Order: sequence, then structure tokens, then C-alpha cells
Amino acid sequence: MEKTRRKNKIYTQEFKIRVIMDMREHRLSYHETVRKYELGNDQTGGARAMLQRWERIFLEEGAEGLMKERRGKNNTSGKRGRPPKLDRKVEEDLIAENQRLRMEIEYLKKLSALVLAEEQKNGKKRS
Repeated sequence: MEKTRRKNKIYTQEFKIRVIMDMREHRLSYHETVRKYELGNDQTGGARAMLQRWERIFLEEGAEGLMKERRGKNNTSGKRGRPPKLDRKVEEDLIAENQRLRMEIEYLKKLSALVLAEEQKNGKKRS
């Protein structure tokens, strides 16, 4: 038996806004909204997830956010794959800085331990 593939339904921006506004205005749950607008089979939760996504986009970006095409990978730079490697000199500088910072942290830890030991030896409380 061969599975039949359903084509995803495409909803207009106006429809999405109307659904979200109606849902929020009448305080409808996602389940009630799916049934009211016949958005699909609510058993799997896909329609509810779609509504949640629409509502999140509407709240974060407004009505204009629902107009954007969001399918596929978001690639604004036009480049694919891994980002280019750093220049060898820059990479060496970063490694050296990382080592200096680690040594500084170790130094400060030892200094703090020595100061604490000295204060305990003299019977002073640390403030």
C-alpha cells in the first residue's frame, strides 16, 4: 500500500491575522480555533502548533511578520557551508590571549588563597 501525501495548505496573511485576532478577541483555545476555522486534524497537534507559531510571530513582529516566507534555510549572506577559517595570524593571537587569560585566572586563584590563608593565620575576618 502506498502512502498518499497531502499537500500543505497555504494560508493568506489576511486569513492568519483574522484567525489570530478572533482567537485573542474571543479568548478561544487553540483547539477551539482549529475546529472553528477547520485548520486540519487537531488529533496530531500540527494545527495547534501552527496556530501557536502564528500567534508568536504576530506578537513578536506584528502583522508584517506573517507576510514573510519562512520555509527553508534562512541564508541572508548567500554563502553555504561552514564559515571561513580565521587568518592564521588572528588564530595564533587568539590562542595566545586565551593562554594569558588562563594564566591570569590561575594567578588570581593562588593569590586569593594566599590572602585567605594569611588572614586566617592572623585571626582576621575577611570583609
